[in-house]
Amino acid sequence: MDNPYSGYAFIAPQILLMLIFIVYPVLKGFKMSLYEVYGMDKYFVGLQNFIDLFQDPIFVKSIFNTIFFVVAIVVATIVFALFVATTVYDKNPKYVSFIRGSYYLPVIVSMVVMSIIWNFLLNPSNGLISYALNNIGIENVNLLGDSRTVMPVIIFVTFVGNVGQAIILYIAAMIGLPADLFEAAQLDGATRWQRIRHILVPLMRPTTIYLTIINIIAVLKIFVVIQLLTGGGPNNASVTMMYYLYQNAFIYNNTGAASAIGVLMFIIAMLFSLPQLKTFLKSEK
Repeated sequence: MDNPYSGYAFIAPQILLMLIFIVYPVLKGFKMSLYEVYGMDKYFVGLQNFIDLFQDPIFVKSIFNTIFFVVAIVVATIVFALFVATTVYDKNPKYVSFIRGSYYLPVIVSMVVMSIIWNFLLNPSNGLISYALNNIGIENVNLLGDSRTVMPVIIFVTFVGNVGQAIILYIAAMIGLPADLFEAAQLDGATRWQRIRHILVPLMRPTTIYLTIINIIAVLKIFVVIQLLTGGGPNNASVTMMYYLYQNAFIYNNTGAASAIGVLMFIIAMLFSLPQLKTFLKSEK
């Protein structure tokens, strides 16, 4: 007779690692957010770290930057990935493979490497983009040094490295759809646009919800691009909640405030995960 507890032995290592490296740091972060730390000493301050944060203009600015950052990237990723996938999903398989490989290439490149390359291209003194703009009459351009252009540039760089995964998932979901739905609609005289709008896009709703949630959570955590391109500047124009957490923890040595920002980001990520969890639980019934 099989041991009914043998399955637990297989998942025990993963559960142990999750408790050590995920659950414990989260609980420790919640605790640290309620303390003020001075060297080796710490004092319980309750919710004062959270109150101080919402009175801090840089933190308030980081919230608006984060919202703009997340909304712009997620909307651009979903719209562009859905457009590309609906355009190529029923084409020649070799062409579809080429498109998937082309868009997925930036995903496998490290964000550190990609950020360094973009930093070189955007360099105002000897960058290729600045040189090209100078040649067409647009002189003295510093896209990363101007508070009006820095966020759109960071959003574009992050979008380029992010959109390939969404295209891959959309195409995979579309290829798996039953062909008889589209054949029946075509026999009834539906145009390609009508088939996409009334059959394909509605059937992609679960994939769209999934991509929206994982992209929101992933973009909330983005740090490398901002650190390597702008360092939060100019004049805190590109500071996000994640970057302000880093500054408080490792530059200002204010671990209480950093933990409070981490707790707020954890709550936001949990709220965005609830729809996905709800959908998953419904599918299990």
